[in-house]
Amino acid sequence: MIAYAGTVKIETDRLILRKLDHEDAQSIFDHWLSDERVTDNRVSAAHKSVTETAERVVKIINGHDKKDFCYWGIELKTTEELIGEIDLYDFDNTTGNCEVSYSLGYRWWNKGYGTEALRAVVDFGFSHMNVLKISAAHNTDNPASGKIMSKVGMRQEGTIRDMIYNSKNQYKDCAVWGILRDDYLKNDL
Repeated sequence: MIAYAGTVKIETDRLILRKLDHEDAQSIFDHWLSDERVTDNRVSAAHKSVTETAERVVKIINGHDKKDFCYWGIELKTTEELIGEIDLYDFDNTTGNCEVSYSLGYRWWNKGYGTEALRAVVDFGFSHMNVLKISAAHNTDNPASGKIMSKVGMRQEGTIRDMIYNSKNQYKDCAVWGILRDDYLKNDL
């Protein structure tokens, strides 16, 4: 049985994973949701205005009252800059499974922040929420995301053709990854 904990603050060596607030809308817009280099790897199109981002932030904030809502902003400890987001979602109480997704602003790619945030959330899901399996997917033309997943112990389980239809009216294949709690705990990742 999943032990829902909501969006609790998580600290790592360099990051703070925290709830979003209204004041974050401008940073979210500037740092990743208006950047096509980032949104090309997401299902939704780049935001055209900070108002669009602010509306999205309100929906996220409203979810923070629910125990089964786990959605964090990724903040650098040293500068307090909001550099990305990560969430656990699509919980299945029958199987104990869920999914994880994340986005980082382009300026912070290839610095290990994605791996650090994903490792913290995977650990939280297994150690505190009693989740059995965590899955994720990435566009096959974004192998860097697969490297992040691999570094936290996830294994590629297959590829789903035409899994998503993006904002550029293109179908994209996605690599699907997963990690089981027992494998994670056994390997002390």
